[in-house]
Amino acid sequence: MPTELTTPQHLEGLRAALVSFVRYAERAGLRAPVPTCPDWTVRHLVAHQGMVHRWAAAALRGERVEPDDLEREGRSSPDPLEWLRDGAVEVAAAVTNAPERVAAPVFLLDAPPARAFWARRQCHETTIHAVDALAASLGRYPRGSETWIDPVLARDGIDELLGGFLPRPRSRLRRPEETTLVVAPTDGPDWWRVQIGAHPPVTTRRTGPVEEADVTLTGPSVGLYLTLWNRSDAEEDCVDSRGVLDDWRDLSAVRWA
Repeated sequence: MPTELTTPQHLEGLRAALVSFVRYAERAGLRAPVPTCPDWTVRHLVAHQGMVHRWAAAALRGERVEPDDLEREGRSSPDPLEWLRDGAVEVAAAVTNAPERVAAPVFLLDAPPARAFWARRQCHETTIHAVDALAASLGRYPRGSETWIDPVLARDGIDELLGGFLPRPRSRLRRPEETTLVVAPTDGPDWWRVQIGAHPPVTTRRTGPVEEADVTLTGPSVGLYLTLWNRSDAEEDCVDSRGVLDDWRDLSAVRWA
């Protein structure tokens, strides 16, 4: 099962993330730098997210759009946050109106059917970039406890990252010696085992007692979610048993969103 959350749950996660995104973007101001996305201002962040919403909606409708044109539209909008809201409404409507078995592209391994895939992907895309807006309002990387994110949603996002993004051939997380990585939230039943070596990682999701591993990452679900997406540097968010996070940040290019 690539996800146990329903499409309505993912759309609710998208809605909650959008509300937080707008709140923190307004608090920071459009010119504020985004610590978690170097070289971006909040205006760049808003334009990027609004572009992705419209691009995803077009994919579900079987249409082609030019992402660069959409992003320029967002950067030049007289009301970028209203433009952001419009894009979120558009992608939510596209998901809601799509047939259950719509023939739309997906791009992750272990992906659910296209309608569910895009609801999930836009939920987590928007959530992570709303965390970027929070970082801009704080002027630093946030802690998991400072976010609105539900632990159940966070564990779904961890699963998407480890089971969908990480095993793709384009991911760059490699090690010269075979290494077993375990990601084990302290507040949920699921944990993930990732085999890292010379080839794309292999991920399995498990329940029950956590097994021994070469490297174990553990902490609250929301903290792990942010840490694995390179959106937290707080020690309370993730305990790293053997310093693998430096390799994770340097080699895996885990700035997927």
